[in-house]
Amino acid sequence: MRVGLLGAGKMAEAIAASLIKTGLCEPWDITACDKSEERRKFMAREYQIVSTDCPVETVNDSEVLVLAVKPQDLDMLLEVIKPYLTAKKLIISIVAGKSLSHIKKHSGKASRMIRVMPNLALMVQEGMSVYCASKQATEKDKHCVKQIFGSAGAVISLPERHFDAVTALSGSGPAFIAYVLDAMIEGARALKLPKEAARLLAEQTLIGAGIYLQHSGRDIGEFIKAVASPKGTTVAGLAVLEKSSLRATIIKTLKAAAKRSAELSKV
Repeated sequence: MRVGLLGAGKMAEAIAASLIKTGLCEPWDITACDKSEERRKFMAREYQIVSTDCPVETVNDSEVLVLAVKPQDLDMLLEVIKPYLTAKKLIISIVAGKSLSHIKKHSGKASRMIRVMPNLALMVQEGMSVYCASKQATEKDKHCVKQIFGSAGAVISLPERHFDAVTALSGSGPAFIAYVLDAMIEGARALKLPKEAARLLAEQTLIGAGIYLQHSGRDIGEFIKAVASPKGTTVAGLAVLEKSSLRATIIKTLKAAAKRSAELSKV
């Protein structure tokens, strides 16, 4: 499988790293195309893949094309590669806010398309990716996407109408969780814990809770009650949280991110 990465940012890097690490591709089967010479040199040096600044060359040399540019750069890219796109090419787009119909409109004859919303945890094989496919995409195409992104985390399929919410929750979500994590570390530092210890304790607590809930399937409310012994320390802390507006703020945060995702689709 020859894969062309049109855009060589962090997410494209995560995909390349995963493809190589899992053996789905040899390094020489991957081409990274980017206008930044620095990123091209980095990708070639770090992963021994082919790098170029020519989108057309990338399209011609690849069976699977991953659109990984910024939303505002997508239409210009599609205009350049449009004459070279055929039904033989599988197009996978990870461009935030850009629908399958938008890509179809600007890509001419290309029809086998799958839109994916991954997140940066792909870098450590713990990503969360959601995909939806065009009517012309085959089961083989969907299997390809599940292989590429499933090799670096979890993958599910959802109708495209959910993608603004998906973008807010799992796409932007890592930054929101990191924000809360940073506040917990700051609180631990205020309690005189050493900086490195505070960070390790907070990070491992987050990882452990997430893995436990995912593997056990336990109800989250029941999990909270299990940790919160009567009249104990957890109850004291939860009382502060319940009196705060944190829950409402998090909901507003996701709504704002989803709204911006919807706005990007109109740019």
